[in-house]
Amino acid sequence: MLQASLTASRAAIYPSLAGKRVLVTGGGSGIGEALTEAFVRQGARVAFVDIADEASRSLVERLAEGTDHAPLYRHCDLTNIDQLRSVISDIVEQFGGVDVLVNNAANDDRHAIADVTPEYWDNRIAVNLRHLFFAAQAVAPSMKQAGGGVILNFGSISWHLALPDIVLYQTAKAGIEGMTRAMARDLGEHGIRVNTIVPGGIKTPRQDMLWHDDSETARILANQCLKERVMPADVAALTLFLASDDARMCTGHDYFVDAGWR
Repeated sequence: MLQASLTASRAAIYPSLAGKRVLVTGGGSGIGEALTEAFVRQGARVAFVDIADEASRSLVERLAEGTDHAPLYRHCDLTNIDQLRSVISDIVEQFGGVDVLVNNAANDDRHAIADVTPEYWDNRIAVNLRHLFFAAQAVAPSMKQAGGGVILNFGSISWHLALPDIVLYQTAKAGIEGMTRAMARDLGEHGIRVNTIVPGGIKTPRQDMLWHDDSETARILANQCLKERVMPADVAALTLFLASDDARMCTGHDYFVDAGWR
């Protein structure tokens, strides 16, 4: 649900998002859950993919109440590009196209340099980078046909800070920012905007369970300009703006939501 930092009653409404056809990857939990909910609350037609079936179906059930467009959930292993293409094709057919793609899904499992094998390298790149390109490739034709669209790729502050024990995750996230720049150039002539959203240390159940203990939380706050945790709803707020027509001249850049973490 939307956090207290940005409740539904205080959140901005973007008329241009009403009825937009939105696809969110990894939309069933964490930041992705907040993204799915935020677009549904804008009156968009939302589809999301994930592998967490129980959480995703529960989200659909919760968001279906009181909305004209209940979100559509499809199970999809994003490392399987054939499956990804098939699922996106089905969504495009059902919705008649995709106007906004939010490439959110990722996994920041820790690893040491000495333990990385070629197989693990390929897996981490598949989980954190490769599917963003092929999802964009799959939705681009319908965006071109519609005369424009929005692709929002999710990066990470981690490589800007050189955080420890996630070298492959940071490699992928650095690559996403380069890919965004290139896509923005190549797709701009078709009216398609492409940007990177760069979250900071976001407070999610997974991060709190695995990494953000009391000492890590204190370290994050000490390094942020604003001494308050960044919530998934804060990320969703930036995402909505960049997806809306209010951001019609924003493309090819990186937008941080990190409370000024340095």
